[in-house]
Amino acid sequence: MKLDELKPLEALLTADFRQIEPRLQALDKHLILRTYLDGYTLGDIDTKIWLALRGNRAAVSFIKRGSLANLARWFNYIEENHPEIQAEIKAKDAAAKAKVAAASKAGASYALALQNADQGVVTRFLPEPSGYLHIGHAKAALLSDYFAHQAYKGQLRLRLDDTNPSKEKQEYQDAIIEDLALMGIKPDTVTYTSDYFDYLYDMCVRMIKEGHAYADDTDQDTMRDQRWKGIASARRDRSIEENLRIFTEEMKNGTEEGLKNCIRAKLSVDNPNKALRDPVIYRCNIETPHHRTGTKWKMYPMYDFACPVVDSHEGVTHALRSTEYTDRNPQYQWFIDTLKLRQVYMWDFARMNFIRTFLSKRKLAKLVDTGKVWGWDDPRMPTIRGVRRRGMTIPALRDFILKQGPSRNVVTMDWTNFWASNKKEIDPIAPRHTAITKKDAVKVIVKGADAPAEPIKQEKPKHPKNKEVGTKQVTFANELIMDQADAKSFKDGEEITIMGWGNGFVRNIDTSAEVIPTFEIDLNLAGDVKSTEKKVTWLASKGQTLVPAELWDFDYLITKDVLQEEDNMEDFLNPVTETMEEAWCDEAAASLKKDDIIQLERRGYYRVDKGLNDWKEGEEKKLVLFCIPTGKTGSK
Repeated sequence: MKLDELKPLEALLTADFRQIEPRLQALDKHLILRTYLDGYTLGDIDTKIWLALRGNRAAVSFIKRGSLANLARWFNYIEENHPEIQAEIKAKDAAAKAKVAAASKAGASYALALQNADQGVVTRFLPEPSGYLHIGHAKAALLSDYFAHQAYKGQLRLRLDDTNPSKEKQEYQDAIIEDLALMGIKPDTVTYTSDYFDYLYDMCVRMIKEGHAYADDTDQDTMRDQRWKGIASARRDRSIEENLRIFTEEMKNGTEEGLKNCIRAKLSVDNPNKALRDPVIYRCNIETPHHRTGTKWKMYPMYDFACPVVDSHEGVTHALRSTEYTDRNPQYQWFIDTLKLRQVYMWDFARMNFIRTFLSKRKLAKLVDTGKVWGWDDPRMPTIRGVRRRGMTIPALRDFILKQGPSRNVVTMDWTNFWASNKKEIDPIAPRHTAITKKDAVKVIVKGADAPAEPIKQEKPKHPKNKEVGTKQVTFANELIMDQADAKSFKDGEEITIMGWGNGFVRNIDTSAEVIPTFEIDLNLAGDVKSTEKKVTWLASKGQTLVPAELWDFDYLITKDVLQEEDNMEDFLNPVTETMEEAWCDEAAASLKKDDIIQLERRGYYRVDKGLNDWKEGEEKKLVLFCIPTGKTGSK
């Protein structure tokens, strides 16, 4: 190779492996009788080309395999004998490893070799505004955000894929933007596929003119059957003029003829990958005005066409999407190649699947529309708003999803780890309170020298191990209520521990009764709390105003671990998915407000769905508390 051939290589060796392989072979041939590429000492040419190769992970991996012996010899020689040129690249490696370690602390690997990353990284999150974001969307959004803003100093674009006005609403669009902000995801740019309808129209016209697309009025059932069997449509060989007329006149104006037609890309009739069998790229819709463009358009691009075209047009460099799109990747590349658009690199990751849960927006919308759940933010729903309303914190949600990493391995997870990660977040900071269910409240008379003649209040820590959580007033009195289940377990004369107070002896209890109405406790504050078997919760029924509360718990929406494609969802809906008990809470709970997270002693963690001040004038004021799973049972 001549000097003028070597000089441009530095810039060319940052491409993907397919593009640089011929250049690597040329370098190998050039090095047959040479120690250095240029001259007899390390010079500018050798330094720049070595650094370019060292910065390309695909190139380094290939060279290290040794199939190009001369190139491998030269590369290793420079690496071993010239540390003076490697300081910068080692610093970059160290920084990259630190980022990977931070995201991989749970074992997930983020060591992706994103192609041409040194030339800039622009990722995108591409939700359709046809429903609320669910936890599957959260993974796509967080991974795109991670690679744009943490792994690389790049950009994240949010593009709302609003190409189907029949399903989309402004409500969903606004909710998506709000939920992303809630998760700490800040896109650098917000756009809409509808911003590019004119551009997409021009691209479709171009495809028709170049013979890459045709108008087809085959009925839907026949088209589906033909695609499945690999049979060409009778309209596949329509003339370019006829296809243009139908698209630009009939479909564009929503005429009777236009409504019968769609536009299909001319990829293949019988490719084994059915995603490549002449997919539909444009179809008419005159029934529903678009929520942004109104009635301007009578036809709209399909996702499979709009996605690669707009990705390339907007400057996206790396498109991360779940493995359900893997079969469509060749189709995506076909549009890029056919239209000669700027290359966009794809990376597939496994979507998150959970037992007894479906993430299909169509199925979730059906639950909402039929009243099976309270709404998209129902605590039984796997939406971002649903799991948050159930009590999942945003830091725990982010941490859990990022720990899954961008792996392609598809697994169906139990909810156990999901909620266990949340418990780690809330346990150190959740204030402790007490609740006794109304139907199970047993009256207890406290006697003995230590029993208070009148109720007294004392300041006690809200959290036994974290003083920063604050204090609350606890009322001590000679009349209490305890749980029926505890009372049924006592024996007359047994010493028990009254949590947060001290020991006492059970007196005058009728353990043979089906329901115990009352009993006495002889207070013994000198007793050793470590010596007792039973530690019980209680509330003073005198000297404080007990707070009425509803304690809600929830179950899975479906009874089968994994729904199959042929399963009818209605056949597996759980008939009872929520329970509610009325209870009394301690007086300090009156100050709780919506979204507070607490622990009810011996019951579990709860999120406040409504505080006493969240009710309208004239409504009965009470706390509404939702039980937060802890991972012990994996319940959703």
